[in-house]
Amino acid sequence: MTDDDRHSELETILGSLPVGLWIGRADGSVVFANEAGKRLAGAGTGTVRVGDRAVRIDEFRQSNNGLPVTSRMSFDVTDASLREEDLFARVYFDELTGLPNRRLIERSVAALIAESSGPFALAFLDIDGFKHINDYYGHSIGDTLLVRIAERISRGLRPSDMLARVGGDEFVLLLSPIVSPQEAATIVEGIAERLKKAHYVEDFEILSSASFGVGIYPKDGDSYEVLRSNADSAMYRSKGAAKGGVWFFDSTIAHAAAEKARSEQRLRLAIRDKRLLCAYQPKVDFRNDTITGIEVLLRWRDEDGVIRAPGDFIALALELGLMDDVTFMILAETRRAIDRINEAFGESASISINVAAVQASNRQFMRSLVDAIERTGTPKRYMLEITEEAFLASSDFQRNILPMVREIGTRVSVDDFGVGYSSLSALAEITADELKVDRSFITDVHKRPRSQAVLRAIESLGRSLSMSIVVEGVETFEELAYLQAATRIHCAQGFYFSRPIVFDDQAERSALVDEPRSTPQTRFATGSRR
Repeated sequence: MTDDDRHSELETILGSLPVGLWIGRADGSVVFANEAGKRLAGAGTGTVRVGDRAVRIDEFRQSNNGLPVTSRMSFDVTDASLREEDLFARVYFDELTGLPNRRLIERSVAALIAESSGPFALAFLDIDGFKHINDYYGHSIGDTLLVRIAERISRGLRPSDMLARVGGDEFVLLLSPIVSPQEAATIVEGIAERLKKAHYVEDFEILSSASFGVGIYPKDGDSYEVLRSNADSAMYRSKGAAKGGVWFFDSTIAHAAAEKARSEQRLRLAIRDKRLLCAYQPKVDFRNDTITGIEVLLRWRDEDGVIRAPGDFIALALELGLMDDVTFMILAETRRAIDRINEAFGESASISINVAAVQASNRQFMRSLVDAIERTGTPKRYMLEITEEAFLASSDFQRNILPMVREIGTRVSVDDFGVGYSSLSALAEITADELKVDRSFITDVHKRPRSQAVLRAIESLGRSLSMSIVVEGVETFEELAYLQAATRIHCAQGFYFSRPIVFDDQAERSALVDEPRSTPQTRFATGSRR
């Protein structure tokens, strides 16, 4: 390699450095400056500024007069500063709303506690029904709504307060300082009322609200995590009471939270130890005294041998993300019990399995469930009972998921109709094989003219859409007599005909917590009335 080649290679290497580089002689002449050095010096492509002179740098190859050389390096901190600001924003601020995120509010609360600055309030708030808004209007409008909500909450906050977005539709509000819990209540209740006013997004009028839970430092916790957890527990109590409300943490909530934690542990152990049981309740054609199908229900045998109804634990299983495993367990257990099922209810009885709305909207889960049903060898015998929420909250269900179910011949039932969207017109949007009328319309129907009118309307519309009708919760002779005399409905389900049957000797001897409100006068157990 010649000297010129070496000089050219060195020039290339030095020219690519991200820092400004000057090399000059003692007399002030410049031997070399790379591109970054030229830009920083403010000279043209071929010059660099030395003192008040713009000096050409083409002396590089002629520099042989023996004078000592010096070098200087400099950094343009502008880009580094911008990068640092961008990194700070990414780490501590929410990209969508521009609000502080969980990290920043956690640090702010920790600083207040370290400074012993006095009482403050931490509120945890969750937008009510935000998933439905996202599903119905789309995520773009949902995001815009979150920004509008953030702006509405922030309006009127003091400079010392802080609002942070800590999750999809979850926010944490720091009110500091406060004189008393009453002051915090006044502020939070005012915000809650503001959020109930309509939002206008892209020509849509969207009504929403937020449920608040509030914790007070130091009474309700001495760290961010404890305060946030307690405020979160209070928020769930608020949702349970009335959406859009405000609830302050207290000892009863602490007790409920501790009880919930114990229930979580017990449920996990029950799943591990296979103490969840399948119970089978017949669907009866009461016009000709035959069983047309069964619904597979879930029961939990607790440590004391008591069989618990699903209302005690299904919501918890969904919240903990355990329901998918439980559903596959139900299907597997039903397959193992198929001989007993055939013996008790007949080989032609359909088998209905409940699928939660959140599961029905999960394409990956439904693909796995459909494959598992197909592997039973009798997919046409199965029916999936899904609440109307799944049909109406997500167009993806009817467009992409329902065809998977139909492809293997499995049928679909709309469960608990009337207690979700409660709109008869919604039926026109649903493609299903069966419609199950919620028990709230059947209880004492012979005494309630309004329930009778609703039942007739559901029956008429369901029939016109070629859906078979099943009424749930028939418990008395009077209810059955009304259905026989005043409707053309054939099928029903309820304690009047049979309580759920567990194929387990130990379970049969255990105390049941879901006894009917009246003793059944008629029992169906083997395909005909006894």
